[in-house]
Amino acid sequence: MAPERFFLELEPPAPDLAAAPHVVVVGGGFAGLRLCQALAGQRVRVTLIDKRNFNLFQPLLYQVASGLVSAADVASPLRQMVGQARNVQVLLGEVNDLDLERREVVFNGQHYGYDRLVLASGSGTAYFGHEEWRPLAPPMKILEHAQEIRRRLLMALEEAEQTTDLVRRRFLQSVVVVGGGPAGCELAGSLVELMRSAIQRDFKQLKEQDCRVVLVDAVERVLPAMHPSLSAAAAGYLRANGVEVRLNTLVEAIEPGTVRLKPSTAAAGAAPQEEGVDPAEQLRAATICWTAGVRASRLGKLLAERSGCATDRGGRVLVEPDFSIPGHPEVRVLGDLCCYRHTADGAPLPGMAGPAVQMGAWVARDLLNDLAGRPTAPFRWNDLGTMAVIGPLYAVADLRGLRLTGLAGWLLWGLAHLAFIPDTENRITLLSRWLWQIATRQRRALLITGRPDQHLGVDVGLERARSSGTLYAEG
Repeated sequence: MAPERFFLELEPPAPDLAAAPHVVVVGGGFAGLRLCQALAGQRVRVTLIDKRNFNLFQPLLYQVASGLVSAADVASPLRQMVGQARNVQVLLGEVNDLDLERREVVFNGQHYGYDRLVLASGSGTAYFGHEEWRPLAPPMKILEHAQEIRRRLLMALEEAEQTTDLVRRRFLQSVVVVGGGPAGCELAGSLVELMRSAIQRDFKQLKEQDCRVVLVDAVERVLPAMHPSLSAAAAGYLRANGVEVRLNTLVEAIEPGTVRLKPSTAAAGAAPQEEGVDPAEQLRAATICWTAGVRASRLGKLLAERSGCATDRGGRVLVEPDFSIPGHPEVRVLGDLCCYRHTADGAPLPGMAGPAVQMGAWVARDLLNDLAGRPTAPFRWNDLGTMAVIGPLYAVADLRGLRLTGLAGWLLWGLAHLAFIPDTENRITLLSRWLWQIATRQRRALLITGRPDQHLGVDVGLERARSSGTLYAEG
């Protein structure tokens, strides 16, 4: 006998919207949130589905990991941001199947119909076939990841304060960060500053010279997506502030407290290693962090199975110029989940906040124009540049060829991030915290909370959905 199917029938947020087109948005990140904000108050019914009840400002997760800000400073409740609009409904859950013929999504074990579907479920972390490394080297994609990194580092310092074994004390004061992109550079620079400031102010037995932070990547330079001059400036700043930068170096294995390295295949013709550094070695460190790989949400693979659309090697869906998929113009894919190659040079749009926000705004406008029978001008990405903060009052920024480093780069970085933060209260809180930290050099979010390995098996969605075994967390 066929299993019984349950259909979720919800009254629309307002009676006059019963016959309005129904847009289901999966994912409340940069793209999904911006789309919902643009559709708020319009003659459409919008349902936003997310496995978390908040929007997370991922670019500042490293500041949560290093105790600069708290979790609430970088996360805002979705119901407060868009759920109060009369035509927008927020539902907590994780979509685990799609029925494109019936135009239904399946989440929390129930079926929910749509007229238009927008998938913007983001991305997770890739370990390049070594998922066994995840418990040993937490990624940095969700709040629990950042809190786990902070918990591990602070616990290591607390243990170091009580140990008389100098070798173990140096081990406990050592950190390895894998990944030389913006997240890795920002995390490495912030963690070395955290350890030094904490030792100066809060610990009696520890010494600054025993702190060790090693940044490892197989690339030839840090921040490879930025101009070489900015990469050189960032690497120089990191090294000057005590971070060991190991380039052209692969991670061969990760074991408890140990990272085994080997030279990358391109190292022979690449820039030489630092003098006296042997990459074929074992790094001993109590805290290991992973920022090296990105993979698209599993909904990309699921959509490909259900529709026959293509994906790239990272699992991102190859989309049409209007972000739809072949054969299904009613389905749009945005943000980190899509591979948009309809650019002037054919290069896919980068997985950053700027492109995601622009995608969400354009698709919202296109949906409304389509319903009204009006054409929409083609999507054009406005490249606002890239930037990364490397240390206190020091950042590198490339704004359409205008390249800035140091304090000027940091000011531009700060203004840009405050502008992209979707919640006004968080803007004010973050600005006050940054100013306080500049004035006092103190970090206020250094609480040791949670449980060991809290980043694994993160509980999301509804209790009955979790107990059924149909949902799992990505990270």
